[in-house]
Amino acid sequence: MPQETTMEERHQQQDELDRRVKENLAKIKHKILVLSNKGGVGKSFVAVSLAASLSKDKKVGILDADIHGPSIAKMLGFEGKRLIMTPHGMIPIMVSPNLWAFSMASLISGPDMPVIWRGPLKMGALKQFIGEVAWGELDYLIVDAPPGTGDEPLSICQLIPEMSGAVIVTTPQEVALSDSRKCVQFLIQLRIPILGIIENMSGFTCPHCGKSIDIFKTGGGEKAARELGIPFLGRIPIDPNIVEAGDSGVAFIEKFSDSPSAQEFNKIVDKIRNRIERR
Repeated sequence: MPQETTMEERHQQQDELDRRVKENLAKIKHKILVLSNKGGVGKSFVAVSLAASLSKDKKVGILDADIHGPSIAKMLGFEGKRLIMTPHGMIPIMVSPNLWAFSMASLISGPDMPVIWRGPLKMGALKQFIGEVAWGELDYLIVDAPPGTGDEPLSICQLIPEMSGAVIVTTPQEVALSDSRKCVQFLIQLRIPILGIIENMSGFTCPHCGKSIDIFKTGGGEKAARELGIPFLGRIPIDPNIVEAGDSGVAFIEKFSDSPSAQEFNKIVDKIRNRIERR
């Protein structure tokens, strides 16, 4: 029978993991948190697009910190791929020459398997995602946080105390904007720099008549940013190609690089880079 781990041994293991977390984070120049207070606003789309755009000339990692609903693996085409384990840690999936990704989806037996964990297990897993994954030298680490301001986003912010900044994703309607204000207060209380708000699903251009239709209204994200005194990064219109790209496992910003939505997103990325790299 295997011997039970003693309390002293568990403390030693935690101390070693804490050391590896600090060691890994020291190799990453900039860490960006992408969050929203509710699901369904396109947060993972923004995280994937941001990582893919930055990876054109930077070394980038993307961490899917949504333990219960990981979607990065599907959106970047590595669903079903298993991780390589080495003495130096788990090797993240190489998506492209400058982009590496890690998701809970690579640790479970299949895409339909639920993760039925309580808080302490999830907190331990998030620490392992940072400390036991061999991220190596990176210019950027993009963290796709689960929706809300509860245990997981709080733990991520505590594990990465020197966060470069956070991007809040919202849609234009009032109910989503109210949730975004909660995200702002969450970040203020944790003293994390707010890079700005992105208004996703902002308007739709009819492909038949060319008329613009405000399905979820428009301008609400900009109004909220102005009222809260934080930067407004830009609007991303509804684009059916975003769904097609996500389902096919290729970043939208690469597959449909000439589309108005992709061009608008590249302008947003330039704003984010300027805010971080000029500090």
